[in-house]
Parts: sequence; structure tokens; C-alpha cells
Amino acid sequence: MLTLDQLLAFLLAASLITISPGPDNLMVLSLGMSRGRKQGMAFGLGCALGCLSHTLLAAIGVSSLLLASPIAFTALRVGGGLYLFWLGVQALRSRGGAHVPNDAPDQTAMQLLWRGVLANAINPKVMLFFLAFLPQFVQAERGDVPWQLAALGVAFTVQAAVLFSSLGYFAGTVGQWFARWPAVALWFDRLAGAIFCGLGLRLITLS
Repeated sequence: MLTLDQLLAFLLAASLITISPGPDNLMVLSLGMSRGRKQGMAFGLGCALGCLSHTLLAAIGVSSLLLASPIAFTALRVGGGLYLFWLGVQALRSRGGAHVPNDAPDQTAMQLLWRGVLANAINPKVMLFFLAFLPQFVQAERGDVPWQLAALGVAFTVQAAVLFSSLGYFAGTVGQWFARWPAVALWFDRLAGAIFCGLGLRLITLS
């Protein structure tokens, strides 16, 4: 379904974006530090699973648009590229996002898992990200566009589940690391910004 090169390129970009400090992984870090490994891992897994709803929407919506109107699909690609480029500029301008919130609620692991699922499933920013990010790794000439999108979305979910769960498990160590070297978060933002800008420009120029 996916070529090895296609999958490896996608996983590299996806994993770098996932580990860049943001609301989800900072909340996982906060919960792991304040409530324990189990709670941090549960919320992280929930956030990852929430991505599956956006995968379904992308697989159905993008594929339908491609079949119905090549012009509309091109418009989606350009719009998605501009959105990714804007995200990149915002990340490049960031002064670092490693502040860990301390207001983590006292909830069970199962409650936190479902909270993570819901938080990502209803987040329009995540939906826009998936609509912009997944299509550029699709090789339309190979056919089976819906299945390629679905496979990419599942791959994104799996790597996010692994990275978020690991972050929750090692939250104490990671928290101390960020506290000792706050500049690391700044460079994570810079790296994510460069990736977003590059992917956005690629998506626009290929349209």
C-alpha cells in the first residue's frame, strides 16, 4: 500500500512534529510529573487515538474532492500549504514552548484517556493539520488514495501513541531536562517551524 521510502519520509516528519513542544505533549508531561506515569501515558494515548477521527475525515473528504474536482483539490493543496507555512512561521517566531502547566486535574487514567481522545477529536486545528499534512505524502499516480491516506493516518497515530506514552512514562526525567536546558524547547520549535515551512512550500509548488 505504502512504499518504504514513502512511509519512512512520513514517519520522520511526523515524529519531529510530534515531539516539538505543544499543548498535547506538554499536558502529557505535566500529568506524568504531577499525577504519575499511568495518568500521563493514558492522556497521551488518548490524544493519539483522537487522531483516527481526523484520519477518517481526511480519507473520505480528500479522496472525494480529488475524484469530484481536480481544481478544488488543487485549491485544497494550496490552502493546506499556506496553512502549514503559517504554522511554520509561528513556530519560528516562538520563544520556546517548554512551560509545563501545573493545573492538571485529578482524574483516573480511564477518564484522562477519554479526555485526550475527545480533546483531539473535536479540535479543528488538528483537523486542518491532517487535511494539509497527509495529502502531500500520497502518491496519487499509484491509485488507492483513500487507503494511502488511511495508512498514513494510522501510522501517525501509532508513532504519536509511542512517543506520547514514552513522554508520560519518563515525565520526571524529561521535566528536569527541560528545566535544566530551556533552550532545547526553543530549538525544537525552530526545527518544527522549518519542517512546516518546507512542507508548506512543497505542497504549494507541487500543485
